[in-house]
Amino acid sequence: MASTSLLPKITPFLTNPSSLSSTHFTKPSFLNPLSPDHHSACAKKPTTTTVLHANKKNPWLDPFDDGEDPEMEYGSLFADGKQEEDPRPPDNPNNPYGFLKFPKGYSVEIASLPLKIRGDVRRCCCVISGGVYENLLFFPAIQLIKDRYPGVQIDVLASPRGKQTYELNKNVRWANDYDPDDDWPEPAEYVDMLGILKNRYYDMVLSTKLAGLGHASFLFMTSARDRVSYIHPNVNAAGAGLLLSETFTPDITNLAEGGYHMYHQMLDWLGRPFRSVPRHTVPPLRVSISRKLKEFVEAKYRAAGAEKGKYIVIHGIESDSKASMQSRGDTDSLLPLQVWAEIAKDIRAFKPVFVIPHEKERENVEEIVGDDTSIVMITTPGQLAALINDSAGVIATNTAAIQLANAREKPSIALFGSIEKGRLFIPNAEEKKCSIVSSKTGKLKDIDVGDVKQAMHILDLSLALA
Repeated sequence: MASTSLLPKITPFLTNPSSLSSTHFTKPSFLNPLSPDHHSACAKKPTTTTVLHANKKNPWLDPFDDGEDPEMEYGSLFADGKQEEDPRPPDNPNNPYGFLKFPKGYSVEIASLPLKIRGDVRRCCCVISGGVYENLLFFPAIQLIKDRYPGVQIDVLASPRGKQTYELNKNVRWANDYDPDDDWPEPAEYVDMLGILKNRYYDMVLSTKLAGLGHASFLFMTSARDRVSYIHPNVNAAGAGLLLSETFTPDITNLAEGGYHMYHQMLDWLGRPFRSVPRHTVPPLRVSISRKLKEFVEAKYRAAGAEKGKYIVIHGIESDSKASMQSRGDTDSLLPLQVWAEIAKDIRAFKPVFVIPHEKERENVEEIVGDDTSIVMITTPGQLAALINDSAGVIATNTAAIQLANAREKPSIALFGSIEKGRLFIPNAEEKKCSIVSSKTGKLKDIDVGDVKQAMHILDLSLALA
């Protein structure tokens, strides 16, 4: 009779929610919330419940998982501090299949214990939504992952335009061409990419695409241990949380509208403190340019009649080319050529160099600005970064050029349709030697050329250095 008293009386499941708390369900003494032991425990730890719920992981996975025990001590060297460099031997270059790349569970003797206990990340894949601008602003997140997990190998999945950006990032091992924004991908490409990702055995997959059930299924089928992604802030996110380890719900449906800090939720999670590891600060945007790329671009602008350190880059000409490198969060970010011609007349100490995204724009520039105008066709962010690196400054609209100028610490003048949008995309502009000029009507084409002329005093420092 004592054993049968512990068994609950079977009632129809979820037919009456109040039946769960009725007297028909008899709990053991160690699970009974009304027991004296429970009251004494609650008296000792009055804030335990709130702390546990604050650290709760994805509620879709386990509604009864309250996170880690805050009173548990981790004193072992295998579970404390940052991860160490990967102790596994390097790949065999003579073997086309690599060396010691076994599936999980087949070579546990070479996998360190912290890989499971501490959650070390040896291989990470970042699925980046958007074009050049959005991928460029993800560089601080990649650097944060590199600092947080020493020895990690980072791969990237991006659109064809976004993949070009990683010519400027030395922390990325492989960058694959796959557009995550394509809602109807080719079945052969979809399955092939899944096979590639599964064979790399990632520990963590990050995605900046707002995930629904379809994209969450794609991340789930990569077989990664940690699947982290943004999800839709509406009903389109239904079911996505069941397949993801960590989710972020943004306030808007287009992350690019968040400006420079568009990935702040993911950055906050990546830099979170963990046991004895302190919180990591978000590094600034930085890019690296190869010597070969510098030499190639130098030959280009010298052929256009410009000299190193004695020209101003003008970027943001109105064009229908996909190489304009504008942000998806600012559709009004290209200026008509007639306005650029008036701005170029006020540049006295330096030679203006017009950057065109397509060769068809060359005739328009020569006709409106002049036949002796220096024109350079730039289609990749790497070439644009090299051109800006050798310049005296930049005058640009809200394109990747203004962010590259800040990354290379070049003085710049940024043209925006509104001052609010300028502060959103370029925070702390004074520290970055950037002067924001906004339109008074809210439209970029109505910008006052006189205000741009007054802002050119920021280029005087480059004149003194030259």
